[in-house]
Amino acid sequence: MGSNDLFSLKNKVIVVTGGTGILGGSFVKAIADAGGIAVILGRNAEVGKQRADEINANGGQAFSVTADVMEESELINARDIILEKYGTIDGLVNGAGGNMPEAVLAPEADIFSMNIEGMKKALALNTWGTVVPTHVFGAVMAKKNGGSIVNISSVSSQQAVTKVLGYSMGKAAVDCYTKWYAVELANRYGDKIRMNSIMPGFFLTEQNRTLLTQPDGSYTDRGNLVVKNTPYKRFGKPEELVGALIYLLSDASRFVTGTTLGVDGGFTIFSGV
Repeated sequence: MGSNDLFSLKNKVIVVTGGTGILGGSFVKAIADAGGIAVILGRNAEVGKQRADEINANGGQAFSVTADVMEESELINARDIILEKYGTIDGLVNGAGGNMPEAVLAPEADIFSMNIEGMKKALALNTWGTVVPTHVFGAVMAKKNGGSIVNISSVSSQQAVTKVLGYSMGKAAVDCYTKWYAVELANRYGDKIRMNSIMPGFFLTEQNRTLLTQPDGSYTDRGNLVVKNTPYKRFGKPEELVGALIYLLSDASRFVTGTTLGVDGGFTIFSGV
C-alpha cells in the first residue's frame, strides 16, 4: 500500500451527523476529497442537499439525508435509505452536538439556581447524540465490512471553561464513551471496528459565534480570553480539523483505538503563564 493509499477513503461510505453545520461542512468536503462517499446527515434538508449537489458537481460523491440525532426512528429511516442506495456503511463521524442558549450560565447568575433543564438538554444532545447514531450505524458496520467511528470531544471536557457546564459534561461523557466503547468493540469484533475522537479547541461556529465575536467581527471579552490562552493566539479554522479526521477514518490509523486527538492550537497544554 503506497503512502497516498494509506489516507485514501476511496468508495468508503461515511455518514457525518451534524453534516449541515459549519464543522460538518468541512468534514464532508474532506471525505469527498479523499475519495469517500460523504453521507450528509442533519436536520436542515436544504443545506444538506446544497452541499451534496456542490460536491457531486465538483466530481466528488455525496448524498444528503435528513434526520435528527435525538430521534432514533429518524436515524433508522436514514440508515435504511443509505443501505438501499449504497448497501453498506464504512464509517461514522458523530459531528452533531454543541451548545444552546438556555444552557449558558451568565457570570452574574446564581450557580445554585442554574437552568437545570437547559443543562440537561446540552448534556443529552452531546452524549446521546453520539451514542444513538453509533448504535444505529455502527451495527451495520459490525455486520458488514467494519470501519471507523470518530466522535467529537472538546477542550472543555479537559479544563473548566466557564459558562458552558452542560456542554462540558456532555463532552466529558463523550471522552468516557470513546474509551469504553473502543474496548468493548475490540473485545467483541477484534480490529474490525475502531472508535476514536477529535478534541477541537476553539473554532468559530454558529453556536459560539455570538459568545466569542461582536457583530463587526471583533472579539468579545470571552473571545479575547480564549485567544490569550491559545499559544497560537487565534481561533482554529474548520479546514484545520480535517487532517485529523481523514487520518482517523482511513487505514492510516488501523491500530489506533480509544484515543483522543487534540487539535487546539495548544490551548490544553498552556498554563496561562
